[in-house]
Amino acid sequence: MIQALKLALSCSITGSFSAANSCRIPKFSGQFCLSLRMASTRRHRSFATASAAAEGSSKETSIDEPKIRKIASEASDGSSGVEDTPLVFEKMTLQQIQSSLGSNGAHDEGCKHEHVVMSKTDDSPPQQNLASLEEKPAAPKRNPKRKAKAIPEDEPVASTTTTKDSEVSGGRRSKRQVKQSPKDSVDIRLSQSVTKEELIVESTELGGKKSTQVKKVSSRVTKANVADNPCADEPWTVLTHKKPQKGWTGYDPKTMRPPPIAAYTPHIKLLSWNVNGLRALLKLESFSALELSKREDFDVLCLQETKLQEKDVNAIKETLLQAYDNSYWTCSVSKLGYSGTAIISRIKPLSVRYGLGISDHDSEGRLVTLEFDNFYLLSCYVPNSGDGLKRLPYRIAEWDTSLGNYMKDLEQWKPVILTGDLNCAHEEIDIFNPAGNKRSAGFTEEERKSFETNFLDRGFVDTFRKQHPNVVAYSYWGYRHGGRRTNKGWRLDYFLVSESISEKVHDAYILPDVGGSDHCPVGLILKL
Repeated sequence: MIQALKLALSCSITGSFSAANSCRIPKFSGQFCLSLRMASTRRHRSFATASAAAEGSSKETSIDEPKIRKIASEASDGSSGVEDTPLVFEKMTLQQIQSSLGSNGAHDEGCKHEHVVMSKTDDSPPQQNLASLEEKPAAPKRNPKRKAKAIPEDEPVASTTTTKDSEVSGGRRSKRQVKQSPKDSVDIRLSQSVTKEELIVESTELGGKKSTQVKKVSSRVTKANVADNPCADEPWTVLTHKKPQKGWTGYDPKTMRPPPIAAYTPHIKLLSWNVNGLRALLKLESFSALELSKREDFDVLCLQETKLQEKDVNAIKETLLQAYDNSYWTCSVSKLGYSGTAIISRIKPLSVRYGLGISDHDSEGRLVTLEFDNFYLLSCYVPNSGDGLKRLPYRIAEWDTSLGNYMKDLEQWKPVILTGDLNCAHEEIDIFNPAGNKRSAGFTEEERKSFETNFLDRGFVDTFRKQHPNVVAYSYWGYRHGGRRTNKGWRLDYFLVSESISEKVHDAYILPDVGGSDHCPVGLILKL
C-alpha cells in the first residue's frame, strides 16, 4: 500500500500516469500534492520541495471540483483533518484519502494557483484560501507615453463628452468619447459616401449611482442624401467663421444677388479669376471655358496667376475662347512659369498698357490695363508677402504705394476699376480664422493698413462689401485642409471702383461653385 501511495504521489507530481503504472488510482492535480505536503512531517519536506519544482514545468490534468466534493462527502468517516504521519494513509482507502483532503479545503484550482502556492517556502506553508486567488479581469493599461492627437489650427475643434460604462458582472469601466458639433464653426463634408453609426444610450443605477452607457449598434456606408442636408453641396451658404458677430450671415448667391439687369439697360459684365496655372486648368476634364462663358455671358474676363511663358501665349489664345477676339497677356520674365496676368475681351479696348511703368515692379507680369470708353480696367496680381513675410516691406512700402499712385493718375482721365487677387483679407469678416492668422501673409496689420491707406482711403470702393456689409463670403480656400468643402477660406479677390461710379454697380458677386483652382471667380455688373 505504501508503494502504491508513493507511486500515486509521484505520478500526480509529474502530471500523468504511464500505461505500465495503471493501478486504478485516478490522476491527481497539483492541489492533491500540496495537501500531502502540508500533512507530511519535516523529514518528507525535501522530497515535496523537489516534487514542486518538477511539477512547475509539467502540465496538470485538472479534476472537476464538484465531483471531488461529492466523492469526499460520500466517503468521509468524520475525521477532523489529515493526520501528521504518513502511517495513517496506509490504513486509509483511496476514497477516504480524497474525503480527508476535501474536508480540509483542498480544491483543484488549476495550474496557475498551484504555481503560486508551491513557490512558498517549506517553513511557511500557505494559509491563504485558494478561492480568493480566482482570476479577475485585468484593468486596461494606459500608456503614459501616448499623446493627444494635435489638431490643426484651422480645423474645428470638436468638444467631447466623456461617459462611463459599467458592467455588473465584472465591475469593469471604460471611457467612451462622443463628439459634439462645435458651436462657433460649421464643418460640412461634401463626400458622396458617408459612414453612419447608430448609437444607443442606456442608463443604469447601481447603489444609487447613475451610469450611462453608449453602445455602437451598427455601422454602414450609405449615399449622402442632399434632401437630408440641403447645404451639403453648397457649404458657402452656411456661416462658417471662428468668431462670428451678431448679424453676420453665410453667402448664398442664389438669393442674395439682385434680379438680372434688363437687357435694354446699357451695362458691362466683368469677371475676374486667379486660375493658379492656366494650362493645368484647361487640362481638367471637369472644366470648360466655353461652358463658363455660356453660363456667365461675361464681356470681359480678367485672369491672374496664369503661370505662362511668352512662348505659350499664342497656343493658348487660339484655343481658349473663340468669341473673345481681344486678349492681352503679360508674363514673368524674371522667374519663368510664375505669376502672369491677362485680360480677354469681346470688346475691343481703346488702349493697352503692361505693368506700372516701373522696371522694379514690371518683371513679374503682374498688371495689365485696358482703356474702354467709360473707364480703365486693371487686372492685377498683388505680390504675396511670402513665407516668413520676407516680401512684406516690398509689398507695403513699394508695390501698394506705386499701384495706388498709378490708379490715381489714371483717375484724372477716367474712373478706374481694379480687379484681381489683391492678396489681402481686409477685415476679420473676410477670413475664417482671424485670430490664428495675425502674422500670416495676407492678413497682417501692415497689409490691412496698407490696403486702407493706398486704396480705400483714396476713394476706391470695395463693391462686394458695400453691397453685402454683413455677409461672410470667401474667394480662396487652401488645398491643405480641404478648405473649400468646409468653407474655411479668405476673401482675397476684389473689384475696387472709383467712388464716382460706385453707384452704377448693379451687382458685385462671387461664384464659389466654380472649381478648378484654389480661388473662385468674382464678378461685377456695371451700368454704363
